[in-house]
Amino acid sequence: MMDIQTQKIEALIGEMTLEEKIGQLQQRGPSLVGAFEVSFEELLDMMFDGRISQEEFGKLMSTAEQDFHEEELRAGKVGSYNGVGDARTANRLQKIAVDETRLGIPLLFGYDVIHGFRTVTPIPLAESCAWDPELWQRTARMSAEEATAAGIHMTFAPMVDVAKDARWGRVSEGAGEDTLLNGDYGAAKVQGFQGENLAKADAMVACLKHFAAYGAGEAGKDYNRVDMSLQRLWEEYLPAYKACIDAGARAVMPAFNDLNGVPCTVNEWLLRDVLRDEWGFEGITVSDANAIAECVNHGVAADRQAAAKEALQAGIDMDMTSNVYAENLAGLIQSGEIAEDLLDQAVYRILKLKAELGLFENPYRTDEEKEKHTLVRPEYRALAREAATKSMVLLKNEAVLPLNSQQKIAIFGELANDSGQMTGAWAIGARGEDCVSLVQALDAQGIDYAYHPGIVDGILAIAEINQLAETADVVIVAIGEQKEESGEAASKADISLPAIQLELAETLLRTGKPVVVVLFNGRPLAIPTIAEQVPAILEAWHPGIEAGNAILDILYGVVNPSAKLTTTFPHATGQCPLYYDHIATGRPGGKSKFTSKYLDTPLEPLYPFGYGLSYTTFTYSGLQVETAEDAVRLSVTVKNSGNREGEEIVQCYVQDKVAKRARPVKQLKAYQKVLLQPGESITMEFAVLFEKLGYYNQKMDYNLEAGEFTFFVGGNSRDTLSETIDLSFG
Repeated sequence: MMDIQTQKIEALIGEMTLEEKIGQLQQRGPSLVGAFEVSFEELLDMMFDGRISQEEFGKLMSTAEQDFHEEELRAGKVGSYNGVGDARTANRLQKIAVDETRLGIPLLFGYDVIHGFRTVTPIPLAESCAWDPELWQRTARMSAEEATAAGIHMTFAPMVDVAKDARWGRVSEGAGEDTLLNGDYGAAKVQGFQGENLAKADAMVACLKHFAAYGAGEAGKDYNRVDMSLQRLWEEYLPAYKACIDAGARAVMPAFNDLNGVPCTVNEWLLRDVLRDEWGFEGITVSDANAIAECVNHGVAADRQAAAKEALQAGIDMDMTSNVYAENLAGLIQSGEIAEDLLDQAVYRILKLKAELGLFENPYRTDEEKEKHTLVRPEYRALAREAATKSMVLLKNEAVLPLNSQQKIAIFGELANDSGQMTGAWAIGARGEDCVSLVQALDAQGIDYAYHPGIVDGILAIAEINQLAETADVVIVAIGEQKEESGEAASKADISLPAIQLELAETLLRTGKPVVVVLFNGRPLAIPTIAEQVPAILEAWHPGIEAGNAILDILYGVVNPSAKLTTTFPHATGQCPLYYDHIATGRPGGKSKFTSKYLDTPLEPLYPFGYGLSYTTFTYSGLQVETAEDAVRLSVTVKNSGNREGEEIVQCYVQDKVAKRARPVKQLKAYQKVLLQPGESITMEFAVLFEKLGYYNQKMDYNLEAGEFTFFVGGNSRDTLSETIDLSFG
């Protein structure tokens, strides 16, 4: 028997015209009109390729108006909006939908709330370095509370694309190169965004993305092809998406890329066979922006009409902004090329999600007053600061840090004094005035410092640099990437620092003063010279609105750094993709000539996966590995061998020594964070289920193969204790 909700939805579908059904599949975004003769997209291209300056672009935008396509809405041709991020506009449009359309079906508002709405937290790559699912869930909950107060119902997050190539700009949006960490990160974000009940006013639908394997684009180029074996897909890339589905994600966004030649947007095997039939997903699928139309560019659809047909048949419920469904589905159904039942299934899923959100009973879940009193609360800023301190990785420290209040500081670099750069990519709800730069934090805390950008109009200010450094006890230099240099459409062929920034650091080193480099970036960087010559390096990433305060917390030892890298740092760009869990080869890299290596880079990465320092030290001893009924159980003693309290992230890896398919040299299987006082020891225990030790064979059967397995436990993927045991899985 059908439940009451299903009966109501099916009855509503029965009342809808063909046009109204198609309208539910249409996600519109506001258009900009009135200031220029070309489309907004072409205007953006004109700015990016230099035909107009950023200043000219800004002047044109200042006279533009937003068109929300209200007449289409009144006609029942719009079911959802993307990019509406304020309560006043959302409620105005919702009122049109509820009061002025024939059936009064409420709207669904989606928005890119990737790492905070107004209270922006560290970029996901940074936050993943905390190795802390409870933190990830708390920051997502905060994001949902803010975003829903602004009228948003769905976020296009989390992104759980395993990303092993630092050249890809969107590495900044996910949890790095490891499968397990991406799944844990994504599941925590889903739970935080959605809360316990979607009908609550502060619950926000999580739309996981980009399904699937978007992070494996060839050569690290955005939107590029993905060609891989099904075995690798199932072992390395799909598990993170499955973890989000298991956590209850109610929406999925297919990826821009093709997967083994078939664009994910029209990939029926991916969207129906795997997602719905095998994984049991019952939520909605939302195309990425314009992705259905781009199937024509892929060469798998002859025209927009064919793209619409293929996308609906493959399982795309909602068309984000391409208008392909709106223009073509009616004709396809009227001609009999598509059965109307297929359309009805998509409409049903969309209406069901709106019902789960409680929008039919309460379409106005917020108002301007609630929005005003929710955004950027003091407790939210405190959480953003906590997240930032837990995300910053101490890469090097030769007795320079922590600083003390008696030292006079000279600080250099434009990024030290640019609060707007602190948010990183995809922080579209952020406001520069909310953010705290490093210089602003120094001012606010009354620290004795002097500042100079060091580079003026692209030239080193040598005299000023030397003069200012001479007055200081310690020199800090802020270098790295602008936020626009990472994120979508920001792939790079060279991930090293600009020459002028290296010259700035080298100039400061020549002063003889202790130098601390603070890195701001959205991806791993190739920094061999910095790593070799600079005595202290703090990887701050793009840390969010509390950037300056959090950095000072680390530099002055108010917080003992505990973060560990979730992505490998190469010596040179040419090593990309470089990642810890690579497959064993017949000629492993070594000193002999005929081995797998580059002639001009070291064998080991600059900084390995899982690496990060503390102001204390930890030692490991007594690793024991034994089998139980259904798992391998490990124990190890971890001691704080330093002189201050600190947190250590203890990591457990495994290698299948002999198998019928070549296996990775190491795979992360478990981790725990532990707080230890000076001199304190603790025995840490891990259980690795047998079912996690298998692999897919050539026939795509999942195998648990008896034999030798080596287990590793340590503070990073390189420096570990190990023990090998025989497993029979009897």
